[in-house]
Amino acid sequence: MTKLTIVAFDGTRHELDVEDGTTVMENAIRNSVPGIEAECGGACACATCHVYVDEAWAAQVGAPEAMEEDMLDFAYDVRPTSRLSCQIKMSEALDGLVVHVPERQA
Repeated sequence: MTKLTIVAFDGTRHELDVEDGTTVMENAIRNSVPGIEAECGGACACATCHVYVDEAWAAQVGAPEAMEEDMLDFAYDVRPTSRLSCQIKMSEALDGLVVHVPERQA
């Protein structure tokens, strides 16, 4: 299993064992991580699963594609490491990934 840590806005760390091929959003919803609303269910059609990728992981996760960038225009407090968690697919290469949930969603 691959390790994923989602840090809620209040600082609570949710350390999860996740399956490769699943998204950060799917794992956040499955584990009731507060702050991830995922209103569109992972279709990249909203910005309610916005997260900040930890600086140490930003290069490995990569930049958003065009459609995701368009959706991030609707997110709250967008930063250089902002991503939609529905677009980050877990893999062995991301074992140990850390993301942070913003204060609120769009």
